[in-house]
Amino acid sequence: MNYCNDFRYDLEVGQVGEKLLSEILLSKTIEVKRDSWIFKSGNIAIEYESRGKPSGIAKSLAEYWAIIFSGGYQDEIIVIIKENRLKKICREHYLKGNVKSMGDNNTSKSILIPITEILKWK
Repeated sequence: MNYCNDFRYDLEVGQVGEKLLSEILLSKTIEVKRDSWIFKSGNIAIEYESRGKPSGIAKSLAEYWAIIFSGGYQDEIIVIIKENRLKKICREHYLKGNVKSMGDNNTSKSILIPITEILKWK
């Protein structure tokens, strides 16, 4: 598509986006995570282990992850990200040591990813 300062062009671009989102929501597998601490911590927590066994991102077969910003964000922001991209980001932050024990009696381990890293990661 070529650039054009025209409503028809903008409409076409928007319709391509609508088709992509529709395809993801209707025909792809999506892991949904609702994060209530994200507002306070500034981090998305992605679980990878629970009670000494792989879980979360380490076991997921989903093609996409939808992360709902809950808590202070009141479910008003949702990020949808391809799982392979999220795994790359998780590996990077795991190697940096951005890991925290969480959950019931701290029996789960999660990788902490700053919100801004999700949006700017290459």
